[in-house]
Amino acid sequence: MGQWLTENWFNLFSSAGIIGGLWFTAVSLHSETKTRRVANLLTITANYREVWKEFFRSPELARVIDPAANVAKQPVTPAEEFFMNLVISHTSSTYEALKDELLTKQEGLRRDVRSFFSLPIPNAVWQRTKLLQNQDFAAFIESSLKQP
Repeated sequence: MGQWLTENWFNLFSSAGIIGGLWFTAVSLHSETKTRRVANLLTITANYREVWKEFFRSPELARVIDPAANVAKQPVTPAEEFFMNLVISHTSSTYEALKDELLTKQEGLRRDVRSFFSLPIPNAVWQRTKLLQNQDFAAFIESSLKQP
């Protein structure tokens, strides 16, 4: 064993260095992935805040979250539809990021989608625009709406 070690010490240390380098790279990659997911979550949160700032700046959008809104008697206004399209776009972006594992998992997303998109105005706009969305995103919203 001693003779083999004397003859192969350089190869042994080279192999150990390569293995150590690969291990360090794996640990760094894992850490960077976690950091990127948190950064993406912060970006999504900032975008969410921007969308909802519009809601709070515009009193005419109050009906969007009114569970008693009657879209048959008073149809969805262009401002409400525009706002809802922003929400749908944001939700779609979040869904795609989650699907590609670019965000940390959002445990309550389906419940949030169901509670919001089951409201009269969000539901009316969703029913009109769902055909314009990616199929898998539309299926996600539809399945969320059907869950108890």
